[in-house]
Amino acid sequence: MVRTLSNFFTTIMQRWLPDAFIFAIILTFIVFLAGMLGENQSPSKMVQFWGDGVWNLLVFSMQVTISLVTGSVLAQTTAVKRVLRSLASLASNPSQAILLMTFISLICGWISWAFGLIASALMAREIARHVKGVHYPLLVASAYSGMVIWHAGLSGSIPLKIAVSDGDVLSKLMNGVTIPLSETIFSWQVLLICALVLVTLPIIFRMMMPPPEEIQEVDSHQLGEEEHVSIRTNTPSDKIEHSRLPTLLLGLLGGYYLVEFFLNGGSVGLNTLNLIFLVSGLLLHRSTTSYLFAVNEAVRGLSGIVLQFPLYAGIMGMMAQSGLAASVSAWFIDISTVDTFNLFTFLSAGVVNFFVPSGGGQWAIQAPIVIPAAESLGIPLNQAAMAIAFGDAWTNMVQPFWALPLLGIARLGIRDIMGYCTVALLWTGLLYGLAMVFIF
Repeated sequence: MVRTLSNFFTTIMQRWLPDAFIFAIILTFIVFLAGMLGENQSPSKMVQFWGDGVWNLLVFSMQVTISLVTGSVLAQTTAVKRVLRSLASLASNPSQAILLMTFISLICGWISWAFGLIASALMAREIARHVKGVHYPLLVASAYSGMVIWHAGLSGSIPLKIAVSDGDVLSKLMNGVTIPLSETIFSWQVLLICALVLVTLPIIFRMMMPPPEEIQEVDSHQLGEEEHVSIRTNTPSDKIEHSRLPTLLLGLLGGYYLVEFFLNGGSVGLNTLNLIFLVSGLLLHRSTTSYLFAVNEAVRGLSGIVLQFPLYAGIMGMMAQSGLAASVSAWFIDISTVDTFNLFTFLSAGVVNFFVPSGGGQWAIQAPIVIPAAESLGIPLNQAAMAIAFGDAWTNMVQPFWALPLLGIARLGIRDIMGYCTVALLWTGLLYGLAMVFIF
């Protein structure tokens, strides 16, 4: 049944799913029309909302860009590649390859969505080199599966946001109350949900393996050749560029700052994580030239994301200012009871994520509705926040935005993996939905 479902959705996606950039344009006009029809906004107002919002994510865009670059640079270090190759060698047949890839992707995604995307893509390439007969599109889809769990992990923007109070609008909405990570990503409920996904999702991907006659092995040009940085030490500048000393000194400087920061009670945030990855990459790369080469390789896969961030910022602007996002969230909350609040909050977050594929942006839109509603029903705020977090991560499986960096490394298109990701969406949706009712 699982294989039949995957074949069905793969056929549909191959035929009907447009490029991710076209998908963003389509979403733009869906929201444009929905704002006019559902919120009685005029066309000129919707245009104004779009224009007002289109540059509102510049700071976050840079944070995400740095996350992807530093995560990619770290994943390209010799030490990390050696670990990935060792892990890839654990699989000796296609079934083991799919199970292993899904398991590693989920672990990496839990540690960091940015690092997980890049490391999983690189590992998929290593497994494809090592294991013959593996279905490459399914392998890459399993490498993307870590995005279904990221928001319950160490880089989850919502739990990190509510763990500190920085005086902004959302902090004031919570009356300055902070929720420690021990009550969100490290709570027994969230860890249990993550464990269930970790155990079952690899099996689901294994069940989607096509019969031998339908296997699509990777072409050699898709994997490419291992590239090496040419070393010239003819001049003093060459010697400096190929020396480890500059990056080592900068890495030690950053490392010292991080130690002092945490000793003084600093908390983990997106900027802190970015600095950790930056410092780790500087310390592990063998030279400045090696580090910059890795940066150049990382930047190649960012063009689609950089181009689409303004589009999604415009969508967010229309969703927020027109009242559409509030109406969607409020509708789910209006039909909720104490027993179903977390479930409907989760579902509303999954819907909103199609139009606002940003955990931080989604929290900014939904928190003003969800927090007062949770307080009025007596729902713990940590549960309400994690319901949004799980909903945001859940529909990443069929939101192509974040797949772009991984697909760039794997050299596949979004249509190649989305059918398999749809089945993963259905399974994790069932797990998360039951968890919202019986575990939270």
